[in-house]
Amino acid sequence: MKTKIFLIVACLMISITSCNDFIDLEPISEETTANGYDSARQIEAALVGTYESFQSAEYYVWDFVVYQDIRSDNCYAGGDNPEIFQVDLLDISPTQSRIYTHWSNIYNAIAKANLVLDKVVLVNDIALTEERRDQIMGEAYFLRAYHYFTLVKLFGGVPLVTEPLTSPEEEVNLPRSSVQEVYDQILLDLDLAGALLPDTYGNDASVNKGRATTGAVNALAAKVNAQKPSPDYNAVLEHIDVLEGSAANYQLINYSQLFSANNNAESILEVQYLGSNEGNFGPQLLLPPSISGDAWRKFATPSVDMVNAFDSENDEIRKNASILFESVQWVDEYWGNSPGTTIPFGYKWKNASGFASADNTYLLRYGDLVLLKAEALNELGQLSQAVTEVNRIRNRVQLPNLTNEQSSSQEALRTAILKERRLELFLEGHRWDDLVRYDRVIQTMNNLEEIDLRTGNSVNYNMTEQKILLPIPQQELDRNPNLTQNPL
Repeated sequence: MKTKIFLIVACLMISITSCNDFIDLEPISEETTANGYDSARQIEAALVGTYESFQSAEYYVWDFVVYQDIRSDNCYAGGDNPEIFQVDLLDISPTQSRIYTHWSNIYNAIAKANLVLDKVVLVNDIALTEERRDQIMGEAYFLRAYHYFTLVKLFGGVPLVTEPLTSPEEEVNLPRSSVQEVYDQILLDLDLAGALLPDTYGNDASVNKGRATTGAVNALAAKVNAQKPSPDYNAVLEHIDVLEGSAANYQLINYSQLFSANNNAESILEVQYLGSNEGNFGPQLLLPPSISGDAWRKFATPSVDMVNAFDSENDEIRKNASILFESVQWVDEYWGNSPGTTIPFGYKWKNASGFASADNTYLLRYGDLVLLKAEALNELGQLSQAVTEVNRIRNRVQLPNLTNEQSSSQEALRTAILKERRLELFLEGHRWDDLVRYDRVIQTMNNLEEIDLRTGNSVNYNMTEQKILLPIPQQELDRNPNLTQNPL
């Protein structure tokens, strides 16, 4: 099965040869269903095409770093892209092409999942067992839930599309659903997926970590229940308990090996890359010249504040696994403002390979869930148990247990957990969501002291409540009179 899946994905990816292909996808108002899915082979190919969105939708390839780490206090824009500078400075307009790209790409992925769910029940082929039919449905429900979770965190309430569209006009006037309605749909999809999926598909790690399982369902459900407007921390703990009892046997591994060993025991779900035509272009954008083999200015430069956060905890293991310092010939306005300055580079991807890296990307990993468990325990007043979970994460990178001061109260422990998540999950696309969930994003960004060395002045991020969500793309507003804009 693995060979079959990889071959289909490779065939699909041959046509995806440039960044321009990623942004040429049609908006949701132009998606329609297709015919011809009447065999096991065809429905399996359709499902693989749904997973392929993790490789072709630019948000999952690269921009999760832009909108989570660069938009927050973790990284500067780096590079030379005006739109990424705008994200860094929290000045994102509805006409920015990147947000339109992500809106379109992610709805494209949802349309693929809807198509699979619609067609798989109609397939009459002895090669498609009922067990496999259930699994395909579970995988599609999970994928739809994952994509709606991405959308609701980026944009708030969005149009809910849960069936294939038969004409362009069918969706053009769909209004936004409320944030709560979107979260309700996500949790419903995850409930359905959880009843249909196995813990594992066998002994092949690249399959078990590359496809939706009960572990992935429970991990995502825990994250959803924590992030939704009224968090349900009891549900968070219930889902993590199921995850930890899974036959998949998820466990924390040596942190230094986390980003050089694809499909390891800590991985719950990751995007599978083979290199070449099925390669990951993200690493080339941020790895230093000594690894990437080129000399242009890289993106996502770790911030002074981020490096100081590692140093304040003497966190050498995670710092060295996440950041690499190197002298460069370009000018960096935050680290030296002159050629020859030594600056930090993101280093969680290890191989660039000329925009065709075989480095996978985590969608879900157990270390994140251990810290989410600590968060839930703390919010439920179970401080000592929460401290135990945080110390599991700290001890594996040879840091001491939390101090009495760090764990003296619920608020103190809340601060310690948020910082631990920052150090643990740097460059993995979590920081902005964490700050929003902790209701600290406005305070954090407005208290951030970053000096532009070109002027010697502090950067004013002017963070407001209105900037928490991205604006709805203007192109979608123009074509759909029932869409409303987020407050700007």
